[in-house]
Amino acid sequence: MVSTSESKRLIPPLENGDRLSRFEFERRYEAMPYLKKAELVEGVVYMAAALRLRNHGEPHANLVIWLGNYKVATPGAVLADNTTVRLDLDNEPQPDVALFLDPGVGGQVRISEDDYIEGAPELIAEVAASSAAYDLGDKKKAYRRNGVREYIVWQMFENKLDWFVSENDGYVNLTPDTAGIIRSRIFPGLWLAEAELLAGNMQQVLAVLQTGLNSAEHLAFVQNLSDKLQQSE
Repeated sequence: MVSTSESKRLIPPLENGDRLSRFEFERRYEAMPYLKKAELVEGVVYMAAALRLRNHGEPHANLVIWLGNYKVATPGAVLADNTTVRLDLDNEPQPDVALFLDPGVGGQVRISEDDYIEGAPELIAEVAASSAAYDLGDKKKAYRRNGVREYIVWQMFENKLDWFVSENDGYVNLTPDTAGIIRSRIFPGLWLAEAELLAGNMQQVLAVLQTGLNSAEHLAFVQNLSDKLQQSE
């Protein structure tokens, strides 16, 4: 009889560029508990290199701070950091940050029995090395096709942010208003001072977000979510 440890040694390791089914990707990933991040995008395996502070760690944390404050103020909103998402049979990404609505309030994802996110989160944010990164290629196509309604990509080499929103079966870019603020179409009150985020001025980013949280549109959204939560109890 083959032991559990022996059977894991018989499973091939994940390698960058492998072309796998989602089932085989998960089987190999689970046999590599030391591996921190791997993604399946359009049937191809991508594994992250070592992540640097200024090109990934700090901007990633700033996105979590911004979206985390929104989550705290919005009942029924769920925030996930580096969590695997089962999109379809060829795509199992591990987005840097995902913001979505709980299924109990009408969110479009579901949580599997083995605690995976299944389906498309309403909003995903990624920190990308550059505009040439796969975040803006095959991954963007997979997110759009599967129904991710808003997709934020922060390109670090260019220090540029794109905020895509689904429209007419495609993605269009949300642009800042005259005050330099981008406003989510899916999450009322989720406001971003784009230039301040790019400059690392998180105090101003949070101040603008708080203005969005105090807006009539967010208050109405919170009331609607609260009513749905009460109905589901």
